[in-house]
Amino acid sequence: MARRGFLLVLSSPSGAGKTTIARGLVARDRQLLLSVSVTTRPPRPGETDGLDYHFITRARFEEMVAQGELLEHANVFGHFYGTPKTPIAEALPAGRDVVADLDWQGTQQLARVVADDLVKVFILPPSRAALFERLKARAQDSAATIAKRMAQSAEETSHWPEYDYVIVNRLIATSIAGVLAIVAAERLRRGRQTGLADFVRRLGAD
Repeated sequence: MARRGFLLVLSSPSGAGKTTIARGLVARDRQLLLSVSVTTRPPRPGETDGLDYHFITRARFEEMVAQGELLEHANVFGHFYGTPKTPIAEALPAGRDVVADLDWQGTQQLARVVADDLVKVFILPPSRAALFERLKARAQDSAATIAKRMAQSAEETSHWPEYDYVIVNRLIATSIAGVLAIVAAERLRRGRQTGLADFVRRLGAD
């Protein structure tokens, strides 16, 4: 039976686990594709171009914006990020589901351009102290950057009512299981099962 795919967006304060959960989803469900964003920031240690992000110049980023190649884009902590349009435009009509981890700014933009295909999940940390410890443990940022991210977390968290689902990320495995349950339910939505009407008509003719 034909089905239209959807775009699953995970948002959270920095360090709350959205990227880890997104990668866990793709590892456990082969029908999920991971959206790889473009960014103007330099790679962090261990990051791979084309896998973690497409690392591009500011000039190339501005060209993509001008040519309408991005579904959304935002300035986050002084660097620019965006979601390429083409991979998602090709996946959804083919019945493939795409998962992306984005901040609230990008999600708001997507809600204006792909509202019918969008499923929004907000990831909360179990506590502010836990968020701080996770930022320290990942060892990717300086003390000053961690302090900046912590200061920004309240503003980021304030956008949780804009989302369809909310998960408190106490344990990664439990959170991944929770999002997989959301994925399973969203795949059964009547409006996404584009071949359902013909299927039901054939049932009546048998």
